[in-house]
Amino acid sequence: MAFHASVHEGVATFTLANPPQNRLNTELMLGCAAAVEQVKGDESIRVVVLRAEGEDFSYGGEIATWDMVEPDAMVELFGVGLQVSNALEQLPVPVIASVQGNCFGGGFEIALRADLIIAAESARFCHTEGAIGMFTLLGGVQRVAERAGRGRAARWALTSEKISAADAMAAGVVAEVVPDGELEAVTGQWAARLARGATRAHATHKALLAAWASGGVAAADELIPELARALLRTDDARHGVASAVQADAAGLRRTELQFSGR
Repeated sequence: MAFHASVHEGVATFTLANPPQNRLNTELMLGCAAAVEQVKGDESIRVVVLRAEGEDFSYGGEIATWDMVEPDAMVELFGVGLQVSNALEQLPVPVIASVQGNCFGGGFEIALRADLIIAAESARFCHTEGAIGMFTLLGGVQRVAERAGRGRAARWALTSEKISAADAMAAGVVAEVVPDGELEAVTGQWAARLARGATRAHATHKALLAAWASGGVAAADELIPELARALLRTDDARHGVASAVQADAAGLRRTELQFSGR
């Protein structure tokens, strides 16, 4: 299988497994689509980790057959990839991309759909599309612009330069860079931390960021009353606020809470 998924203690792990370059072929993308649907239907899943087998995260799309397919048919295939990428990005739970080695083309674009990218020191990122006369078909250039600004997004896309993990973090694209041998452990720590967190609050923050991305600060602000009404009715918010009030009144340090996701 080019893609497989597993669930353990509230963490769903999505694995790109199409050696040696983890190319994003149809089988892999359909596997990802099925895994996304599983997450949407399972409230026990609180975090998704997107990772890859082997030395490299992904070299991007399976271009070996592109020159044998008519343009209209290729557009349909790209449309499937875009739908799957959008669905991954729109999940209400935090998504973490754990990236090692080369993260190129569509692989970079899939990683950009995660809320947080944790990268090994040796990881490199690249919009390879321009070098072969194509463009970022899964929405990569605009998502780099969202995180790092239009100027940097244009430079990376127009030059197809390879970006180090350190430079990607400095630009705001990567959340943390770790030694190569610690990538799995640190990703696990992030996943465990977020899985213990307030799932409904995480979903609310994701909704606000999505509104901001499409309509700016004003669009996100308009959502606040509706989101607040929904969140304030949850067990997690009621318990969390009550616990903080009690701790403050007693002059005690607030303790880390366990959230149910309800």
